[in-house]
Amino acid sequence: MNSDDFDAVYVRELGIDDIAPIYHLGEKLFTSELYPYLYRTWDEWEVIGLYNTDPEYCLVAEIDEEVAGFILGTIITKASWTYGYILWLGVNPNYQRRGVADKLVDKVVARMIEDGARFMLVDTDPTNIPAVKFFNRKGFGNIRQHIFLSMNLSKHDYYGRLIDYEHQKAERAGYRRSRPAIRARKPDGIGSEVVLNPLVNEPQITDEQSPI
Repeated sequence: MNSDDFDAVYVRELGIDDIAPIYHLGEKLFTSELYPYLYRTWDEWEVIGLYNTDPEYCLVAEIDEEVAGFILGTIITKASWTYGYILWLGVNPNYQRRGVADKLVDKVVARMIEDGARFMLVDTDPTNIPAVKFFNRKGFGNIRQHIFLSMNLSKHDYYGRLIDYEHQKAERAGYRRSRPAIRARKPDGIGSEVVLNPLVNEPQITDEQSPI
């Protein structure tokens, strides 16, 4: 990596105008195809929420005034321990191997140390080997893997019963819509006469037959 490329990376705090570009960059990076079991879902509220609660740990990297990457973190305080936690780190594929992730992590770690953090946490998909190697190189260790279990609910018995019920309900609703509606008609000079659905085999009620 050329040192001039590293120096060309400018890191600043995330601004309100960065929310949309950062969100769309994350959409391209954190896909369900690449990480189907990522337990945190990437959406616009990840960016908006952290921007509102932890703006000092939400940083953007720029190269030639273009967004090259971002980091979103938070501080967690439990008892006498204060943890720094990196939740999201993303680099635009066009700017990889330019020192973007290095500068973002270094900057957010420095800020968290200044704010009292004495321990740092980060997690990533265990199949993301480049990310694991990167964080190892940055000094993160003591790897612990979580076990995530999944179930395809479309194969669950209740799911099948629910689908059948919805189909039957839709068919019943379609049958009711296909029947002509009951309507009132007023012939000239005669009292109101009720015209029933012609599919129903019942006699019509005239004024003379009405009990009222």
